[in-house]
Amino acid sequence: MSKYDLYSAEERYQSGSGGLVLANKLGIIDEQEMESLESGLLMMLYEQLFLTDPLSVPLAFEQIRDWHRQWLGNVYGWAGRLRHANLTKDGFHFAAADRIPQLITGYDRQYLSRTGTLKSLSRSEFVRYLAESHVEFILIHPFREGNGRLSRLLCDMLSVQAGWSLLDYSLWDKHKDYYFKAIQAGVSGNYKPMMQLVNDILPD
Repeated sequence: MSKYDLYSAEERYQSGSGGLVLANKLGIIDEQEMESLESGLLMMLYEQLFLTDPLSVPLAFEQIRDWHRQWLGNVYGWAGRLRHANLTKDGFHFAAADRIPQLITGYDRQYLSRTGTLKSLSRSEFVRYLAESHVEFILIHPFREGNGRLSRLLCDMLSVQAGWSLLDYSLWDKHKDYYFKAIQAGVSGNYKPMMQLVNDILPD
């Protein structure tokens, strides 16, 4: 499959779904059915990753790609592959697709390479680290679908590696507008809104 075929596959919606469900291997056309399936598969991935000892060595982006593939590989042909489509949300543009490989290299170097030393960070230092890494991951938006949920899985993995616990994101869900504005603020290097959100959900 060439990158052009992949781009086409990323852009297609399942026939009969009314443009609500991306083209998939299972022929699912109902949006709620797809959401339920994806949620169930994500829970299975959580169980697989966290029932064993979470990684204590530095992560690399290839592992995150593998998580995405394990999660959605039976649903979408492009699971685990970097997106070729440009994406927007409510008029906000995520990173251009052709910049993603370069941005990932920087993300690996600036954030993931440090994951083996997270336990040495103070609470405030970890809050800043987690806020910055989360914002930057969302801004890159490396995959066609599932970036938000995968970013939470990554936050949970980082939190456990740092000696904390899995996080409760219900507060973020309750304040979605503020959360999205916190992501947008990160474009100019302002991570304070996201630091507040992380601080609010990180256990004392």
